Amino acid sequence: MATAANTFNDRNGGENLKQTYTGTTYGNDHGNISFGKIHKKSDVLSDVMLKASDGEHFMSMDKDGQRPGWTTFMCPGNFQVEAGSNKTEESDTVMINAKNGNIDIIATNGKIRLQANDIELIAFHNDISKGNIKMRASENISGEAKKILLNSSNNSRLVSSGITEVIANSTLKMYGSIISGVSDAVAAKDSKVGGQLYQKLQNIIG
Repeated sequence: MATAANTFNDRNGGENLKQTYTGTTYGNDHGNISFGKIHKKSDVLSDVMLKASDGEHFMSMDKDGQRPGWTTFMCPGNFQVEAGSNKTEESDTVMINAKNGNIDIIATNGKIRLQANDIELIAFHNDISKGNIKMRASENISGEAKKILLNSSNNSRLVSSGITEVIANSTLKMYGSIISGVSDAVAAKDSKVGGQLYQKLQNIIG
């Protein structure tokens, strides 16, 4: 079944309403595809919209309004993408590229899992204020590995407001061109080699 008509809705008080004289829909009780579909609020015109029998199961390629050039997928069940059955291990098979702006991957009520032979995290930019990797957790950051190797060219810092433990069940090695240790004892009386200023800096309440 196909229809073509002046599609016009008035659901947002008459402001920025969309209309078209060439809207066309093909479909049946299982679903439909529309060209020139106006969204429910009448503020966005879709070039192509594919809808299933479930109202939350659709794909829309929007044209203008609040979402110019947007492509939106929604489904009440699983959303799956599979590719690369005829590619090799070293191939770049699936790519998501945001030319400008951020990429947000959000699991509102679940976990995000990354699984692969190897996982690489790369942050690079010529601006020294960028090229950073940040991690933040409301509770714990934990992990397991045969080896943990970290290297910094300028500075390394490990800070805790509580207890910090360094444990080696075999051999603990520490090296520094200069090694200094400061405890809160210097707060009352500075040591022979100083350290009181450093102690005060570490106890500043920001």
